[in-house]
Amino acid sequence: MSDNLNKFKAILREMFQFDQADLDFGIYRIMNSKRDEIEKFLDADLLPQVKTAFEEFQGDDQSSVREEMDKLRKTLEEAGVDPELAPKYQELKQKLSGAVDVVALENEVFSQLTNFFRRYYQGGDFLSLRRYKAGVYAIPYEGEEVKLHWANADQYYIKSSEDFRDYSFTLASGKKVHFKLVEASTEQNDNQEQAGQERRFILCAETPIVEQDGELYLSFEYRIAEGKTNQAALNGSAIQTIMCSLEGDWLRSLTALAPTTKKPKRTLLEKHLGDYTAKFSFDYFIHKDLGGFLRREIDFFIKNEVLFIDDLDSEHIKSSISKAKATKQIGHKVIAFLEQLENFQKKLWLKKKFVVESGYCVTLDHVPEELYPEIIDNQAQVEEWKRLFAIQEIKGDLHTPAYSEPLTVDFLKANSFLVLDTAFFGEVFSDRVLTSFDNIADQCDGLIINSENSQAIDLVKECYHGQVECVYLDPPYNTGEDGFVYKDGYKDSTWLCLMESRLSILPSLLQDGGSIWINIDDNEAHNLKVLCDSIYGRSSFVAANVWQKRYSRENREAIGDVHDYIFVYSLNPKLFKETRNKVELTEKQAKVYTNSNNDPKGRWRTIPLTAQAGHATKDQFYEIQAPGGKIFVPPPGRCWGIAEAT
Repeated sequence: MSDNLNKFKAILREMFQFDQADLDFGIYRIMNSKRDEIEKFLDADLLPQVKTAFEEFQGDDQSSVREEMDKLRKTLEEAGVDPELAPKYQELKQKLSGAVDVVALENEVFSQLTNFFRRYYQGGDFLSLRRYKAGVYAIPYEGEEVKLHWANADQYYIKSSEDFRDYSFTLASGKKVHFKLVEASTEQNDNQEQAGQERRFILCAETPIVEQDGELYLSFEYRIAEGKTNQAALNGSAIQTIMCSLEGDWLRSLTALAPTTKKPKRTLLEKHLGDYTAKFSFDYFIHKDLGGFLRREIDFFIKNEVLFIDDLDSEHIKSSISKAKATKQIGHKVIAFLEQLENFQKKLWLKKKFVVESGYCVTLDHVPEELYPEIIDNQAQVEEWKRLFAIQEIKGDLHTPAYSEPLTVDFLKANSFLVLDTAFFGEVFSDRVLTSFDNIADQCDGLIINSENSQAIDLVKECYHGQVECVYLDPPYNTGEDGFVYKDGYKDSTWLCLMESRLSILPSLLQDGGSIWINIDDNEAHNLKVLCDSIYGRSSFVAANVWQKRYSRENREAIGDVHDYIFVYSLNPKLFKETRNKVELTEKQAKVYTNSNNDPKGRWRTIPLTAQAGHATKDQFYEIQAPGGKIFVPPPGRCWGIAEAT
């Protein structure tokens, strides 16, 4: 087997993650179901299919001509005839000079395919790397005036911590091992933990190891680790605890070696625990149309790097075309396998997610009074009222009862606007509350969804289609501390993928004249503006509001970064401007802002510009001569003010 074929098989095995054959969850189940088919393709079908592409050259193959020459030479030498004087031998020599080296062509096909897939596949993802020539890349372009393109365009950005929460693998004996996440804490409102307080996978202290129905369950918590303990050290501690607790087949199976070049003594347990914890350290991408993307790119690759104009002459044209056909044929078969797997991942991601828990917050005046006795007995709800509304400080009077322990039904009746949270009650109680409403959806004043935001938008886009008046987004600013930990370091590209998939859904929610407001700073303001223009159109841009976020710069800064932006877009900017609610000026503001001549540009404001004390000189103040000839002199120590002309 040639080195080029081995290299091609190696990159294919990497792309199809053959080293994960023992995993038994999620996308790996689909890969496992396809693994036999892929193995058959690599080991049995690949080489014959390439040979078939060059079968027209078999008669003129250098190896077959050379074999015929060797036989003739042996026959002539045995007959005492000099082979170089034999016409037949000279004819074969001439034929050999024009013959095709089929083995070399086959090796070149494998080399080209390896180059193609290794270029586009990087660390689990497929990137747009259309190389025109060395050091020069081309991007898909259809004549737009302005084109925004990034390495991961046409892909979904997936945070791995929001994907698979549990992890399973199958041992050689057929038994299964599960890593279960029994408790998890997550960051809220894009707040990142301080250095030394990162969340880690830690073996559960109470019931770390459970054997049930012939399967082994290893329980972990995902929480803040004490001190600066890294994940590798925690994995080592977990492995030691697990090994000391196991015996027999479980111990032998999990201590079996699964070595790597760098870790020749790595055990099977160490391998899988490392894979499990690493899943939450790296984010990844799912391509929106991997098959179409790779087929377009391999066509470009063949035209640009497999076929050469200089080879398209009468002598080499047939072999060049056959080489291109073989590259395309084998490439398309591999792409078909990859496309099936990627499309399955995409379906998993786009599938509407189940609502795992729901609750309602309802004021007591909407709750049937026959439920009040059960409410006052619910200590969790009472404690929540104490924390939020300080009900323990309510004093009674002639008409209303005071707070007491235990609470009374009369107290609830007197405070009918206390908010009841069904999260503190059972399902039966919650159902009885909800049945008291004729149409709960119409009477809800607001909806809060705790979810990955693109999944949340997708969940409500049908229910709220064309109903939303205003959307406000406060995305991560991509400062380097926002939790983007994609392993190949595509910081800006990752951020653009995140934003594009969310921003593109929003128009379906907006009512006519509705608007989108996006808070951003200097890190990505330029990219966000071009991205929004490409999604909504430049005509949808309303304004970029600048707001001051602080009043002093840091000492180390030469120029203070004291402002952020709020970009405003509307698919109907004219209607948005006509229907937006204008805040009327107060009487005090109206005295400052005047518009006595009804200037269509709006009100004017007199702004005195005072020179800084101790820094002004007489050269900074100028007299002004009016058209009538009168000279106006600014007040001492002051510049001219700006006022409405009358």
